[in-house]
Amino acid sequence: MEKPSKIAPAKGKLGVLLPGLGAVSTTFIAGVELVRKGKAQPVGSLTQMGTIRLGKRTDARSPLIKKFVPFAELKDLTFGGWDIFKDNAYQSAANAGVLNPQDLEKVKPFLSTIKPMKAAFDRDFVKMIDGPNIKKGKNKYELALQLKEDIANFRKTSRVSRLVTCWCGSTESFVKPEEVHSTPEKFIEAMKSNHPAIAPSMLYAWASITSGVPYANGAPNLSVDIPALQTLAHDHNVPICGKDFKTGQTLMKTILAPGFKARMLGLDGWFSTNILGNRDGEVLEDPGSFKTKEESKLSVLEYILQPKLYPQLYGKMFHKVRINYYPPRGDNKEGWDNIDIFGWLGYPMQIKVDFLCRDSILAAPIVLDLVLFLDLAQRAGMRGIQEWLSFYFKSPMTAPGLYPEHDLFIQSMKLKNTLRWMKGEELITHLGQEYYD
Repeated sequence: MEKPSKIAPAKGKLGVLLPGLGAVSTTFIAGVELVRKGKAQPVGSLTQMGTIRLGKRTDARSPLIKKFVPFAELKDLTFGGWDIFKDNAYQSAANAGVLNPQDLEKVKPFLSTIKPMKAAFDRDFVKMIDGPNIKKGKNKYELALQLKEDIANFRKTSRVSRLVTCWCGSTESFVKPEEVHSTPEKFIEAMKSNHPAIAPSMLYAWASITSGVPYANGAPNLSVDIPALQTLAHDHNVPICGKDFKTGQTLMKTILAPGFKARMLGLDGWFSTNILGNRDGEVLEDPGSFKTKEESKLSVLEYILQPKLYPQLYGKMFHKVRINYYPPRGDNKEGWDNIDIFGWLGYPMQIKVDFLCRDSILAAPIVLDLVLFLDLAQRAGMRGIQEWLSFYFKSPMTAPGLYPEHDLFIQSMKLKNTLRWMKGEELITHLGQEYYD
């Protein structure tokens, strides 16, 4: 990929389209509005609060990232979305119960104006929920064309100059890549024939990409991680990224596991269990949807610890993940981890982690950052898979044949070095020998 010669300015409004107007989406939208009103801080957002070191440590150049690269401003964001329920964003946020009533009241008039478009939905992929606000069509291709029409109408009525789509919908049943996913032509034929391997999230991805709109996949669904849609992203000059927002338990794994590996501490086993009571937890009661999530969560340790390279330390590790739907907990997910490690001479030790997190509170700033970074990438002429955004995902997309990088600290360095590269600044390796010449 060639270095961007120039990044186009962020002129006009940026439309944000969200398939799934549930807990994550409404927490994100309400949060942005509260920040715009000066009622809250965008904690957790790298684009809003993060800094980036430029040059040597002795240069003392560490501007805010939002002062270093030309992001769209929060005041220019406009929101839309699709959902299987007819509730507006305020009603949906109140039902989700993530934000307290006092905060929601401050943005009630704004949230009440955001009403979901009818969703492309298939109960074969999400078995545990259903709703009345659903598109009808003779086949999946017709539904995808209706989504394209929605995108065009939103662009026109909202008077936005650019758009980004971020999937915030439910986890779909597990799908493996098939021949129908291999080329754009076969993909279209599969939509027309209602092929069972074409999931609803793929329809949103196809509609967005062919409309020139960047697409982020916040769930572990296969979605945009197929050759047909990646080819289209390249042809339409559209950046894409995914999969599965890295929020609670997996975030902790990508922080702790690199530390064990760096210090050459062994791992016998890692048992993880979760309880959560939101719509995500309800959806994951279905074995097909859980299989999709399990695949995403299990891959992390294998790639970070590289047991084939370190068989004495990680060759026999046992990794288990459990997710349990527990309605009283609501969106306040609890993740328990029992970690059996061993050190010098093989002596065993244990670490216990009990993370009482708020799932949507952790996910909302990820949505904001991905929207702003994808818009920046498109204005910089970048297209296809944006691996530098792996920082935000449990199961990062990569070029074919390339293993994903899960180590949070390597991901962070990759992201910031990409920004330096985009702006013609020297990349930072942390070698530092020049300070001792």
